[in-house]
Amino acid sequence: MSISEIKQILEEINIRPDATENEFASEAVFALLQLVERLNKDNEWLKIENQNLRDAINLLKGEQGKPTVLGKTKGKQGNISSEKERKKREIKEKPKSKAKKDKIKVNRNEICKIDKSILPEDAVFKGYETTLVQEILITTDNVEYSREKYYSPSQNKIYLGNLPIGVTGEFGPCTKTLVYTLKYSGNMSQPKIEELLANCGISISQSTISRILTNDEIGFGKEKEDIFLAALASTPYHQVDDTTVRVNGENHYSQIFCNPFYTAFFTVPHKDRLTILDILLCGKERTYLFDSNAFDLLSEFNISQKIIGQIMQLKKDGEMSEEEMQEMLGKLYPKRKKGKNNKKRILEAGAIAAYHQQTDIPVIDILLSDDAPQFKKLTAAQALCWVHDGRHYNRLNPIVPLNVEILDKFKTRFWDFYGELLKYKTNPTPEKADILSADFDRIFSTKTGYEDLDDRIEKTGKKKEALLLVLKHPELPLHNNASELAARVEKRRQDVSLQTKSKEGTDAKDAFLTVAQTAKKLGVNIYKYIADRISKKFNMPSLAELITQNFLPQIE
Repeated sequence: MSISEIKQILEEINIRPDATENEFASEAVFALLQLVERLNKDNEWLKIENQNLRDAINLLKGEQGKPTVLGKTKGKQGNISSEKERKKREIKEKPKSKAKKDKIKVNRNEICKIDKSILPEDAVFKGYETTLVQEILITTDNVEYSREKYYSPSQNKIYLGNLPIGVTGEFGPCTKTLVYTLKYSGNMSQPKIEELLANCGISISQSTISRILTNDEIGFGKEKEDIFLAALASTPYHQVDDTTVRVNGENHYSQIFCNPFYTAFFTVPHKDRLTILDILLCGKERTYLFDSNAFDLLSEFNISQKIIGQIMQLKKDGEMSEEEMQEMLGKLYPKRKKGKNNKKRILEAGAIAAYHQQTDIPVIDILLSDDAPQFKKLTAAQALCWVHDGRHYNRLNPIVPLNVEILDKFKTRFWDFYGELLKYKTNPTPEKADILSADFDRIFSTKTGYEDLDDRIEKTGKKKEALLLVLKHPELPLHNNASELAARVEKRRQDVSLQTKSKEGTDAKDAFLTVAQTAKKLGVNIYKYIADRISKKFNMPSLAELITQNFLPQIE
């Protein structure tokens, strides 16, 4: 029997525990309904387990199983988004309207004269009525440069006249700029870029387009590094999320850092704490330090006191290199295969402590993320996303009508409280913060009798410090949508180009996505910016400089 059939039967019966005056009978009916809920949940889990066992048996028989392509599996629960509930509570500011004409640059004016022969004798000139028409001209400007050539017999050397600055290879800066913009702003595939340019009169091959996109002659990779370093140095909090990507047939991850001033993309093979830490170190070699902070982390990571005692004896004063760290781990765990997870936690504890003590790279104080483990313990404070937490409630799929009603009522309380936090952000006071903290305790200590919901409420309650960090830092967003939207940019790119093939192509992709998305946030015309860099004019300030300039007014 399907879930929908069971739901229909229960809705038709419509048993209400509160419909009887007998208290014992009411409690018994409620308990039976919860038992039905639990049995249905167990049954659904067994169906999944049964299918997994069938797939395993088929593999043993030599049949081909499903390929593991991360991020491609669609869940059976349908839409679990909580955006609808969030948007209802958002405080909407009326956008300042700007006349369309004010946004458009007028290149030339042209007077449209009237045939005076059609005018009556009493017609009087009353000025002009303007009509603004937008037009674009697509034409080639192919130039054949004749470079003066001299030969010196005494030096056995040829001298050639220099090409204009910014002109390299067979294609000029405007053509290259268009290629970059179509790819990373317009999200066009290389075959379509070739087709468009061919129709515009430019003869270019896909291999040449690929070389333009992957050979970073101008230094956009360095621009990406400067953007990230400037953001780390000048912004109080950062948001992070990840999404799966493919590199030459292998599963990788795109780690995305952002806030209102920038967005940066990093493609990496793993998504553990050490990987995130390496990104935050901006290429600086990872070191390890075992101070009080590191030993606190070791205890939180459930490393045994025996091992902690050994680390105290083996560690050296000050920072340790990777080689020294591996030597110490070899002494702690002489047998290579033993203690794999513990080794990783020890590495993480030492690396995190060293990161916080180093002064070469700005250290992040607050990281806003979802509840994924790789983002925890890296920074002094962590803020969690309310939208992500709200999705857990949307994943609950009760079949008992009473539980559906209980869940809907609690979700209303959840999002009403979110609305109060939004109001607090506009006018924060210590008194309001205390009231909201008490309200959180009251809401997330609720017992409804619906087992799965109560378990979910309890888990939310344990995240109080991270979910209510906004009470101490009202500038923090309540959700992580900014990094999720950036992840969507990466996904839309994959819809057009499934994967990158080489390290150069992957690095170029990350660099240009970073430049394009950061320019968008800073209100910079990406076409003009790329053209300025490729032509080597450098008339426009760098995006890193703009990040610093935009942040300074925030702290004055």
